[in-house]
Amino acid sequence: MLQAIRDTHRYSPGELRTALRFLAPLGLLIGIFVLLPVLGTLAGSLYLDTTFLERRFAWFDNYCGLLTDHTFLQSAWFTLTFAAVSVPLELALGLALALLMNSQVRPLGLLRACVLIPWAIPGAISARTWELIYNYNYGLANALLGGLGIVGEPVNWLGTGAGAFAALVLTDVWRTTPFVAIILLTGLQAIPVELYQQAQVDQAGALGRLRRITLPLLRPIIIVALLFRTIDAVRVFDIIYILTRGGPGGSTTSLSLYAYRNFLGGDFGYGSAASALLFVVALGLSLVYIKMARKLKIKMR
Repeated sequence: MLQAIRDTHRYSPGELRTALRFLAPLGLLIGIFVLLPVLGTLAGSLYLDTTFLERRFAWFDNYCGLLTDHTFLQSAWFTLTFAAVSVPLELALGLALALLMNSQVRPLGLLRACVLIPWAIPGAISARTWELIYNYNYGLANALLGGLGIVGEPVNWLGTGAGAFAALVLTDVWRTTPFVAIILLTGLQAIPVELYQQAQVDQAGALGRLRRITLPLLRPIIIVALLFRTIDAVRVFDIIYILTRGGPGGSTTSLSLYAYRNFLGGDFGYGSAASALLFVVALGLSLVYIKMARKLKIKMR
């Protein structure tokens, strides 16, 4: 719509009005289900709003409290660390899967269907399944490690900070790597086959074709995949709520879980402020990726 408005000199007033009428329902839905909740949360974050107490305007007191709250800062650090570890792993594994699905391996239909299974399963069910796998007494993870003689005693996967973090990353990577693979596969299929044929004539190896053809042409799609996955990783909630409840000792509490606990405890102003800061973090990361995509587009021209 913005591009159409910029280029109004190319369209007649009637064409512009027709385009705006078609876009109006979408704009209305975005306004109702996206803009209004965001604005409501931002407005609520400026109030001291707790259960059984009088609601009063407090300017930025909630934000000042959050920035000096050790629990919130710990949650922010965990969230960013979780995203910084899980997203690159998903990108690397997703690229490997995409290359495999784009090859001449048969049967590709069965392979693609199997790859999509983890992503198709609802997050809560995936988390519950992995909770059973990590179980200290009868979990599959300890049974395999014990059967192979790697460990002598069962590992308390969810009982230590490092173990819980690794378990959450592994669960998230297993669940969302197929999503990244499908996005990258669409980009791979758009690369002209003639480029690879010419590279083979020039006796370029597989690694050379990957480095000189695949990755440069796939960069815009990689940015899109990183954008979606980073925002989703920053907003992670379901697997943490089911697997660790934010423990042990609050070491795996994400920003979403932190805000949820404040809402659950009746501190709506504080929870709104935490949600607003989470939105700012996601928005900031999105702008970084968008800027990167624009630079790459300029370089490719």
